[in-house]
Amino acid sequence: MALRSGGIGVLALLFLAGPAWSESFETRLSSSPLTDGTRINITGDGRALVEWDGNILSVSGNFQGLATHATTAAIYDGLGIGIPGPKAFDLSLTQDTSGMIWGSLALTRKQVAALRAGHFYVQINSEKAPDGNLTGWLLPPHPFPGEGVPVAGAGFLPQFDVPQKLNNR
Repeated sequence: MALRSGGIGVLALLFLAGPAWSESFETRLSSSPLTDGTRINITGDGRALVEWDGNILSVSGNFQGLATHATTAAIYDGLGIGIPGPKAFDLSLTQDTSGMIWGSLALTRKQVAALRAGHFYVQINSEKAPDGNLTGWLLPPHPFPGEGVPVAGAGFLPQFDVPQKLNNR
C-alpha cells in the first residue's frame, strides 16, 4: 500500500509541476515594408523571444531606435512567412522610442499549429507608423547574420507551410 500511495504522490507532483519541456521561437524585429513616403518614420530594430510550455505562450523582447514613440504591439497570424494577416493577440510594451514588449496567453490547437508553421509574427506600431514600424516572424531559434553580411545559400529559413492556393500561382 505504501508503494502505491508513493507512486500516486510522484504522479501528482509531476502533474502539478507542468510540462518539463518548452518550445522556443524568436525573431529579429526590423523595419516594416517601406515606401518613399514612410521611409523617414520607420526606423529601429529589436528582438522577440517566445516560449510555449504546452499551455501558456510567453513573449518577451526589446526594441530601440524608433523615430517616434511606440503605441501598440501585437502578434499577428499571417498565411505564412512574409505574408501578413489579422491581429491575433495584443502585447504590452513600453510606449517610448526604445523599451520592452511582453505578454502571456493561452493558445488553441489551431494557434499552436500556426505558431509551429511560421505564421505568427510580432509587430510594433508607432505614432508615425501606425500600420507597422517593426515586424518579425516567429521561427525556431536560428542564427541572425549581421546586416549586409553574406550568407551561403538562400540566406533565410525555407517556407514551412505555404497554402496550396499560393503554390499554384
